[in-house]
Amino acid sequence: MAEADPVIVQAKDEAAAPPPAPAARKFRGLILMLSLPIALLIGGGIYWWTLQGKVSTDNAYVQQDKVSLSSEVGGRIVEVAVSDGQVVKAGDLLFRIDPEPYRLQIAQADAAIAIAQANVTALAGSADLSGSDIAAAREEIAFNQATLNRQQALWTRGFTTKADLEAAQHAVAEARARLSAAEARRAAAQAKLATGTQVPGENPQVAAGRAERALAELNLSRTEVRAPVSGRIAQADRLQLGQSVLQGLPVLTLVATGKSFVEANFKETDLAEMAVGQPAEVRFDAYPGLVVKGRVESIGAGTGSEFSVLPAQNATGNWVKVTQRVPVRIAIEGNPGRQMIAGLSTHVTVFTDGRK
Repeated sequence: MAEADPVIVQAKDEAAAPPPAPAARKFRGLILMLSLPIALLIGGGIYWWTLQGKVSTDNAYVQQDKVSLSSEVGGRIVEVAVSDGQVVKAGDLLFRIDPEPYRLQIAQADAAIAIAQANVTALAGSADLSGSDIAAAREEIAFNQATLNRQQALWTRGFTTKADLEAAQHAVAEARARLSAAEARRAAAQAKLATGTQVPGENPQVAAGRAERALAELNLSRTEVRAPVSGRIAQADRLQLGQSVLQGLPVLTLVATGKSFVEANFKETDLAEMAVGQPAEVRFDAYPGLVVKGRVESIGAGTGSEFSVLPAQNATGNWVKVTQRVPVRIAIEGNPGRQMIAGLSTHVTVFTDGRK
């Protein structure tokens, strides 16, 4: 008898095999049912573990020191040396105010100094300081006193009239009054030439003139407004030739590019384990893929609402608790490799366990 086909025999064997037991089907179904919750639990545990030891916020922005520039003197703008976005160095000229009025003030101060010096020379050579008036008054007193003595002697003998005696007395009194006036004029002249303890060795009027000249020179130097630090110019469109500026009114903003930092506003519930010096990681919305290392430099002394223009008043009947935000300053370490622009949105992660 010929051998049967192996394929046919295998098919018959499989057809003859008994179906799987109901217990095995139930076990496989139970495994399928439990696999999804277990996978979710494992994934959730891994996610929870990755969140431990760090806090994050996307309420963070790049900040740079900004200097509001104003003119220390008022006047008309005659030159604008910068444009918006221009990079300048410390000491570069930004704009210039008309210097002519302040040059005239220097000329006026020079004239005041010259007048004061002429007055000093005139006082030094005046008769009030020579003492001639005082000497003449004293001689006149001596002469009139001798005349009065003779008149008194004649009056006692009855050889003169009362009118002559009174005239002699009046002449003595007038001479003494002229002596007092001469002495007062000399004291006044000496006072005008005195130097005093505040400006020893120099007449006060001359010193006042020199002070006015120094102030005029200072104002003249302030007509050139220069950059106090290196940075980038902003809001330069407010500077126009011929525009009159007021003293102390900001007309230009200089963004200092020397040091950038990130101000991250963390929830108050994230501050429990945060401390100064902890490492941080900064990501930028403007530069995908750029990760910059940082470090917690300081933690704010108050919440954002505490320093707002109108602080919240919670002592009311309809008070609702809101999680507050505290500004945390993150120092950027090293060179980021890309331009830092004030106001860029960032995502900050602070590693409270210090593992990075």
